[in-house]
Amino acid sequence: MLKRSLTCLVLSLGSFACFDASLLADNWGHWRGESGSGISSTATPPTEWSPTKNIRWQVSIHGRGSGSPVVWEDRVFVVTAVAADNSENGKLKFKTLCFDRSSGKLLWEKTAIEAVPHQGTHSTNGFASASPCTDGSHVYSHFGSRGLYCYTMDGELVWQRNDFGQMNTRNSFGEGSSPTLVDDLIIVPWDHEGPSFLYALNKTTGETVWKVARDEPTCWATPLVVDLGDSKQVIMNGQNYARGYDLKTGKELWRCAGQTERPAASAVALGDTAFVTSGFRGAYLGAFRLTGRGNLQGTQNVAWSLDRDTPDIASPLLSNGRLYFYKGKSGLLTCVDAKSGKPFYSAARVPGLNSIYASPIAAGGYVYLTDRSGAITVIKDSEKLEVVSTNKLNEGIDATPAPVDKQLFIRSESALYCIE
Repeated sequence: MLKRSLTCLVLSLGSFACFDASLLADNWGHWRGESGSGISSTATPPTEWSPTKNIRWQVSIHGRGSGSPVVWEDRVFVVTAVAADNSENGKLKFKTLCFDRSSGKLLWEKTAIEAVPHQGTHSTNGFASASPCTDGSHVYSHFGSRGLYCYTMDGELVWQRNDFGQMNTRNSFGEGSSPTLVDDLIIVPWDHEGPSFLYALNKTTGETVWKVARDEPTCWATPLVVDLGDSKQVIMNGQNYARGYDLKTGKELWRCAGQTERPAASAVALGDTAFVTSGFRGAYLGAFRLTGRGNLQGTQNVAWSLDRDTPDIASPLLSNGRLYFYKGKSGLLTCVDAKSGKPFYSAARVPGLNSIYASPIAAGGYVYLTDRSGAITVIKDSEKLEVVSTNKLNEGIDATPAPVDKQLFIRSESALYCIE
């Protein structure tokens, strides 16, 4: 629990404000939020800001990284990869940074490893693209081929796993799938152009609980865990098949073909239905009933599907029974009814949106849509497209923002912002 104290600070813009730590009630421990669907049911962040408005604090972050920030009580965590000192051979330091939520002060910084990446990355991608995750007891940083690292909330290394091998991604586009925490497990995806797997590790010790082979090429999706009463499923995208696995054993429960090449979008779910999508060199969105078993293709366990305007890199948002998603990497926005697939609006042009990597999020009755230019357009979370504001920070943003309480945390190309 946070200490019930009143902390006053001078903001970077020169204004004076007071910060009541006792008012902090919620967390954002994973880049997809509390349910894995991109929503906060309690946060009410601002809908308007600029470089001179509603910026509580801003701190510079060296190195490139599109991993999203995560927030737990009074701490904010991000990862980055920076050039090693006096390095002329491409050696990087893979770092986890922890900031004080009230002031932006750097509390600790840990270098997991110094290494020269064995493979290049896409011109728009860095080497620290997976988002960290935390359960309030530990924080986990996944650097792919450079390993998975577990720290205490104070930055002490608890365990590390650097025995997964080396990923060889499609066209050397780089790595970026994030792990998922659930119960006493951390689920780690490992799809690439070599032997692919899905791991479940004991989150306390790092030991492998189960490991499942996957006949899949490179995929950048993050696992989604869905609670189905007395059981839980891990939903994972894939070029060959979307699949569901039993959380306890790793056993494959169902699969369905239809995805496009090199999927990157992560699944979302409503009740006993998961929505899996891809949009590179084609388009597909399938609504799969999680009670189905075996091959679902052509059965009633595919509730509905779409074959146009589906997302590529950005994952869909599921809020109040509505699915929001971009067409490919463009800013064309579609909103459909999650139960039927019926569109409320399709491929709509939204001011400020042209090229998208970050996933949409919802909080406080609004949807936040992030463009790579640094513009974030806010619309109402409703069946009708209604633009509320377009806000810009004048630098690129590829990471998904994190809404917590009355704040919005944004990781840009070179900085971390707290909007309040």
